[in-house]
Amino acid sequence: MLTLYGQEIESRLLLGTARYPSPEILRQSVLASKAGILTVSLRRETAGGKGGGVFFHLIRELGVRLLPNTAGCHSAREAVLTAKMAREVFGTDWIKLEVIGDHDTLAPDVFELVEAARILASEGFKVFPYTTEDMGVGEKLLAAGCEVLMPWCAPIGTARGPVNAAALKSYRSHFQGVPLIVDAGIGRPSHAAFVMELGFDAVLLNTAVAGAGNPVDMASAFADAIEAGRQGFLAGLLEPRDMAVPSTPVIGKAVFS
Repeated sequence: MLTLYGQEIESRLLLGTARYPSPEILRQSVLASKAGILTVSLRRETAGGKGGGVFFHLIRELGVRLLPNTAGCHSAREAVLTAKMAREVFGTDWIKLEVIGDHDTLAPDVFELVEAARILASEGFKVFPYTTEDMGVGEKLLAAGCEVLMPWCAPIGTARGPVNAAALKSYRSHFQGVPLIVDAGIGRPSHAAFVMELGFDAVLLNTAVAGAGNPVDMASAFADAIEAGRQGFLAGLLEPRDMAVPSTPVIGKAVFS
């Protein structure tokens, strides 16, 4: 069971709700993924006018915990304002905090991110910060009041998977006891299984499912991959070896002259 800010979540898959071909495919994908948390952008949906109301109705009908996000924000001030609006609309103090610093890579502005996290945590928000795999930034986010960290494994929407596996492994080792969710850059179920095998607690996806040829089947595939990766980690994975090791014992083998 995944525990985030004192709340138990059955699934270790967090699913985004943007860019699906239709509301019905979104609904089916959520059900197939068995996601425990759905992320939703207040800015994007409210900009759609009447369509936003239909979207919110569909999301609420699914009965899954919502995690509003501050997607599209480029400063601490903007992110804090968006978070406060989201709290009013969705009735939750959970917020996925995004403060983008670069238009091309959509990398977080870690300076503004830490400042926004500090302000929001002081006002009672449960902050889920989208960050890099920089451990120094992670420490500052924890000091600001975050109890969860969400490092990327590649830029948003690139589907490249873990581009710096060594850094992610070090990140997991450094922040023992802190819930860690890999957010952004995952493109295949095998990517999700890999980071779960490293010991990460959950994975947040959007484009990898919404942009697939069959989003519903892809959502199901990710659900299985994440569960398999988690079970593999708990079972104790073999570390790679430089030399071959026989799987069949040589003691007691037949001797021929």
